[in-house]
Amino acid sequence: MALPSRKPFRWHIAVFLAPAVFVYTAVMIYPLFNTLRLSLYSRVDQERVWVGLDNFRRLFGDAIWSDQFWNALANNTWFFVIHMLVQNPIGVALAAILSSPRLRFSAFYRSAIFIPTILSFVIVGFAWKLILSPIWGIAPGMLDAIGLKFLYAPWLGKEEYALTTLSLVSVWQYVGIPMMLIYAALLSIPDEILEAGECDGITGMSAFWKIKLPLILPSIGIISILTFVANFNAFDLIYAAQGALAGPDFSTDILGTFMYRTFFGFQLQLGDPHMGSTIASAMFAIILVGVCIYLFGIQRRLRSYQF
Repeated sequence: MALPSRKPFRWHIAVFLAPAVFVYTAVMIYPLFNTLRLSLYSRVDQERVWVGLDNFRRLFGDAIWSDQFWNALANNTWFFVIHMLVQNPIGVALAAILSSPRLRFSAFYRSAIFIPTILSFVIVGFAWKLILSPIWGIAPGMLDAIGLKFLYAPWLGKEEYALTTLSLVSVWQYVGIPMMLIYAALLSIPDEILEAGECDGITGMSAFWKIKLPLILPSIGIISILTFVANFNAFDLIYAAQGALAGPDFSTDILGTFMYRTFFGFQLQLGDPHMGSTIASAMFAIILVGVCIYLFGIQRRLRSYQF
């Protein structure tokens, strides 16, 4: 009886994958592990000293550090909640409207809504800072023109409004991403399913709620976890609009600006790469826990809606 021959090793697969693996390791894997390594050291008398988890104890136990960390984490959570409750539902609604075959110029509308996504965060932050400025901004004049000037306030200058205002600016910029992903998911629904629903008298908005929405739930789940990761990695818009100090009085400070300010230093604050790496490691742990909860707790339930 002849033994089954072994399949030859496919060297060409390794050859084609090697460049991508090398680049990914150089720009992602190595910096990640190096950041984790730096968080276990501290600098004492100009020498790097192993301190283990002492930096994490300082971050969570020392009032100087913990107050800033919990303030940044709370702000980051609110930043994420605004995107989940405003950006993603608006993206789903826009996708549902633009996917209607009766709508004319839908391609133009999709392009117009998606354009802010490709703009530089510096342009967006500076432009909205000019628009909302009480001195030279156009927002007061526009509200005055329609008789609503009493609603105007220096939103970026007040602690209670600044973070929510920047969150809504971020929603305006990035709402095109969930819109396009949901739009693609809606177009992928087989026509046979929709025709079967029409035979049962399910049309219009009823078809969306009873047929389309359940079928695109896996896509909505993916968008939700992408929103979570992007928002807990956020930095650019806050920095462009409010600076590294995330004013007023750190009311817009999020984990990204807190880490940047600690790692590189700012104004009179000296940079501390080891504490900065500790904050970055804490951010990685938060994102990892959130992704694991999604993968092992939510995605399994959403698979039942796939066809």
